[in-house]
Amino acid sequence: MHQLFNVEGMTCGHCEKAITKALLTLDPQAHITIDRSQNKVQIDSAHPRDTLRQAIADEGYTVQN
Repeated sequence: MHQLFNVEGMTCGHCEKAITKALLTLDPQAHITIDRSQNKVQIDSAHPRDTLRQAIADEGYTVQN
């Protein structure tokens, strides 16, 4: 399932790696695209939206939707 999140606080490549690692730990089959300049994280995963949102928030980022 395709999910799109607005994520605040991503400022560098390390931020992208931290979010990607957290999501892949949750779902190794997930396909993740991050556009830091637009504050967007796109995830293709079968996991529920709230679970994906929590994985990003647990890394210290604010998820707007």
